[in-house]
Formats: sequence, C-alpha cells, structure tokens
Amino acid sequence: MVLEENDVSEEILGEYKEYSKKRVFFFLLSFILLVSLALFSLTLGPANISVSEAVSTIFGANTSNRLNVIIWNIRVPRVLAAITAGAGLAVVGAAMQSILRNPLGSPFTLGISHAAAFGAAFSIIVLGAGTTQSKTADAVVLSNPYLVTISAFVWSLVATFVILLLSRYKNASPATMILTGVALGSLFTAGYTALQYFADDVELASIVFWTFGDVARAKWIDLGLILMAVIPATVYFLRKSWDYEVLDSGDESAKALGIDVEKLRLFGMLISCFVTALIISFVGIIGFVGLVVPHMVRRVIGGNERYLIPSSCIVGAVLLLASDTVARTIISPIVLPVGILTSFLGAPLFIYLVIKGREYW
Repeated sequence: MVLEENDVSEEILGEYKEYSKKRVFFFLLSFILLVSLALFSLTLGPANISVSEAVSTIFGANTSNRLNVIIWNIRVPRVLAAITAGAGLAVVGAAMQSILRNPLGSPFTLGISHAAAFGAAFSIIVLGAGTTQSKTADAVVLSNPYLVTISAFVWSLVATFVILLLSRYKNASPATMILTGVALGSLFTAGYTALQYFADDVELASIVFWTFGDVARAKWIDLGLILMAVIPATVYFLRKSWDYEVLDSGDESAKALGIDVEKLRLFGMLISCFVTALIISFVGIIGFVGLVVPHMVRRVIGGNERYLIPSSCIVGAVLLLASDTVARTIISPIVLPVGILTSFLGAPLFIYLVIKGREYW
C-alpha cells in the first residue's frame, strides 16, 4: 500500500515537473519570438534596411547618419513603445481578471479607457489642443500633445479613484468594482459624445485622431515614463502571484490563509488603473490586448499566476508589436493606427476563446 502511494506521488510529481517545463519553454519561446519580431520590424518601412544594418546601427558599428536617424529616431522608439504598451496592458489585464475573479476584467470593462477618451476630448475642445496644418498629410494634428496626455491621464485617475472609493465603501467586492466601472464607462461615453456634438470640424477630427491608438506617438521620454510604471507594477504582481492564486479559490479561503483580501484588491486595482491610464494617455486607446492575451496564455499553460503574469507580459508585447508591424505595412505607404487592427483581431479571437476556453476560467 505504501509503495503504491509512493508510486502515485512520484507520478504526480513527474507530471507537475513536465508541466512546469512546458510553461518555461512557452515563456522562452515567446521571448525569442519577441526579439526576432523586433529585429524584423526594424527592417520594415519606406527605407529598405537589412537585419545586419539594423543590428550594426543599434550597436554603434554603422556610421551612416541616415541609418542612425531612421533607426534611433523613428523605428526603435516605435518598436519599444509597442513592446512596453503591449506588455503593460497584458499584465494589467491578467492582474485585473485575477483580482476581480472575472474573465471580463480589463481596463475597458472598468471604464478607464472611456475616461481617457473623455479627457482627450476635453483638452482638445475646452483647452484648445487641436489645430490644422497646411499639408494634406498633416491636416489634423495636436498642437499641444502633452496637454492631451495630461488631461487623459487625470481623467483616467478620476475614474480610478471613484472605483476605489466606492469599492472601499462596499468592502472592495469584485461585483462592486465591475458595476461601478460599467456605470463610469457609460457616464464618460455620454460626456465624450456631448463634447463631440459641440465640436467644430477641426476639433472633431482631432478627437477621432487621438482615439485611434498609435504607438508612433510615443517619444523617448514617454517610453521612460511608461517603463517606470510597467516594470514596478510587473514586479509587484509577480510578488503577489501566490496571493492571487489563493484568491481564485474564493475570498473565504484566502482570508483563512491570512490574506487581507480587501487590501489586496484595492492596491492591485490602484496599480492596474494607474498603469493603464499612463499607457493610454501616451499611445491612445488600444483595445482587447489586456482582455484577450491572458485568456490566450491560459489556454496554453493554464492559470498558475506565477507563470501567467510573466508570460502574459511577453505575449502582450508580441501581439501588439506584430499588430503594429502589420498595420504599418499591410497597405503601405498608408500607415494604419494599430488600435484599429487590434480591435478587428481582438473581437473574433475573444469570441473564439469564450466558446472554447470556458474550462480555463
């Protein structure tokens, strides 16, 4: 009898080790794909640049001023913006779904993106951040993009703090957070629509331009600010991965193990909303990355938070970088905003995951 129990234990342990190897392999494969895709993306554009030229320029071995300008001023910031924004949105989405114990948890479900859109519209119409240019290609630009960024960020934080205050009042239950987010999303959508109604042609075009998510807007200083939020947030969620794993078993189980569930949810939501607000305020609204990526990862490696969070980070970066690469080359020389492509791809993919992946939730 003892031998049989030992055999069963060894078999279970062996299966667990194999499954862990699968998760590590998936993470490493995703990372290699990300690096390869980043190098490939640097070669695409109106100027033909080989992989060797791109690599030599990055490492300072190429003295061509033309290549240095193209790589360092245009393509590298765009690639890094796609990677950081995709990674940040995916990590936040995975954390929100675990915190709320709801597969539909995301920045969009909670109204953060709607608040950012309202903030951008407010700055363009009320504060005069939109203008026109003489060239047809640049007919509508933002005369003060940082004013738009700050306004979008501030209004996103307003939505965040309203959610947290109401959740604190109602003991931070997942249902309270989601219902509050839905209500705020409806409210900010109404405000956004009202601002559009009173806008003139230029202001309306500027608003629409901003709502198209575009990673090309991010500059080096923007990347630095996004990284300063995404990296600490990812580290925090990794440190709390065991707590989130226990939380999946229910609030009572988590409390029995000494976890302060209300505090865990409030801090997690505050960090998630802050990161989301910062990313959206710089690159605009990019849909479905934070919602779809965690489900994709769960389908492959399961829902263990220790592997789900870092894998979602890498896969989110891969998805947004691949989407941006396709968006700027599919009908070249016209460059599509990546937000359009992610919305087109995200909706059917999420429907597929809903149909096929319910057992992973």
